[in-house]
This record gives sequence, structure tokens and C-alpha cells, in this order.
Amino acid sequence: MAGAEAQVRFDVPAVLRKWPSLNNARLTDGPGPYLVAEGSLDECIREFMAKPASIRHLYEIQTAPQAPLITGTLSAEHVVELARLREFL
Repeated sequence: MAGAEAQVRFDVPAVLRKWPSLNNARLTDGPGPYLVAEGSLDECIREFMAKPASIRHLYEIQTAPQAPLITGTLSAEHVVELARLREFL
């Protein structure tokens, strides 16, 4: 992948959301995830990474898509990989 294709803008607006849970499992039969934080993608990644690893699967970040690396809704696994990329850059 060429360097220009892999660029990510970490300054774009984003929101961090958390799914309601029971026994550390997502409850998907309700209103959906609720707002935890709002700011830049970088700020939301930092907020996400501050959460204990054992509950990160309950969170997601929503932001504007940035092809080819960023989709509109980022899963916990995707956010962890972006945090690694951000540290590398």
C-alpha cells in the first residue's frame, strides 16, 4: 500500500459510543449505543484506549469514512489498530 493511500486524518470529528451491557455482553435489543465522548478522531481514540481492555468490545467510534482504512463505525479491534498506527506516525 502506498503511503498516500494509508493516510488517516485524526483531526476529523468523531464520537465515542458505548453499548448497554449485561454481564459484559452487548445488549443489542434496545436503543443502541449511547454517547460517551465527542471530539476529534484522535481524542476519541485516546478516550477509548483509556478504558480497560476487558470492556473495550462494548465501545465503538463513529466518524466520517476515510478510504481505505476508516469506515463510518469503528469496532474495538479497528480502534486498537488505529491507535498503533497513530503512535507509529
